[in-house]
Amino acid sequence: MGHANQITPPGRGGVPRGLSSTGPVLFSYGFRPFFLGGAVWACCAMLLWILTLMGTLDIAQGYGASAWHAHEMLFGFGSAVLAGFLLTAVPNWTGRLPVSGAPLLGLFSLWLIGRVALLMPDVTGNTIAVALDSLFLPVLLLICAREVIAGRKWKDLKVVAGLVVLSVANICFHIETTMEGAPDVSPRLAIAAYIGLVIIIGGRILPSFTRNWLVKAGAKRFPASYDGFDTGTIIASALVLLTWVLHPEGAVTAAAAAVVAILQTVRLYRWRGWKTFAEPLVLILHIAYLFVPLGFVAIAVSAAGHMEAKAAMHVLTIGTVATMMLAVMTRATRGHTGRNLEASIMTNLSYAAIIVSAFVRPLTSVMPDQSTLIQAIAGICWMLAFALYLLEYAPMLTRKRRKAIASGS
Repeated sequence: MGHANQITPPGRGGVPRGLSSTGPVLFSYGFRPFFLGGAVWACCAMLLWILTLMGTLDIAQGYGASAWHAHEMLFGFGSAVLAGFLLTAVPNWTGRLPVSGAPLLGLFSLWLIGRVALLMPDVTGNTIAVALDSLFLPVLLLICAREVIAGRKWKDLKVVAGLVVLSVANICFHIETTMEGAPDVSPRLAIAAYIGLVIIIGGRILPSFTRNWLVKAGAKRFPASYDGFDTGTIIASALVLLTWVLHPEGAVTAAAAAVVAILQTVRLYRWRGWKTFAEPLVLILHIAYLFVPLGFVAIAVSAAGHMEAKAAMHVLTIGTVATMMLAVMTRATRGHTGRNLEASIMTNLSYAAIIVSAFVRPLTSVMPDQSTLIQAIAGICWMLAFALYLLEYAPMLTRKRRKAIASGS
């Protein structure tokens, strides 16, 4: 394994791309260990879940296999990719040097300890396993909050607020699981936090990356700039998500979610994503965001009693969250390791696999008798998506950055 290059802090107006380090390249920048670890865990955790569904394996005894699966998708895989993104993007936003070296290794180890502890709660006991798992998100929160405050980027406190909600949701998930036997409100709270982050951060990166690509393509019309419509849509979406968290069923939730689905569709349309078909690295961001209005439609249909609640949640988790995470992982990895911002055939196949998974998994609502088979097919597509990512991008994550182009996050 290579070692990190010496990176000199930039002058005025520059953006740091790393720190000097004598350690492995893997811990030279936040996206490297967390994208790698998140993708590996996406495959391993899903494989364990499929084997459990088939009756071949019995995992997380004492905690509950179903609760473990939900937790590891939301707070295991999800928190790793989110950490990789934030530890890379926040330095770009604030102009401060990123966390690297021993501190990054320590943070990654904290995430890894949580995965091992929750996988074997019968060995450590639920209390210790839960305590160990509950440490990672608050520490990540403190790191991001420190950087945002030190950089005086007050508008980015919205992202910190999302981490606060996720940290609370994780603790509540454990409380509901250990005290009541199954999580109820907490998974919706976590999903709402992720969707909120996608809506906020996506509203920043989608128009920006789309505009950059359209400029290179010689286009004359560009995505709409942020305005009052975006603010109103974000506020309305947050209110509906909160309503869904607290009252997932009923006419009010259904009607409100349907209205927000329309607003989010208009917002996405304003970003002119259909003009980016020639570049999948940009197009996939729009496809992932398309699952935001589709997710609100699913909430509306579920609240009206016409769709299984878990099926609706998977439209949001696989369609919106996982697809957006894979999109960001591929783009950020290529850009921050000096590769061309162009999607390869393998990258496109990984996008196709995660999209298929997102459309297949909700079918349990219309074909409940085939639930196990549908979950297995969706799970296999999920694993294929992240296995393809690992096959192509793991070498990039563990080797020195090329002296080529940089990319924004």
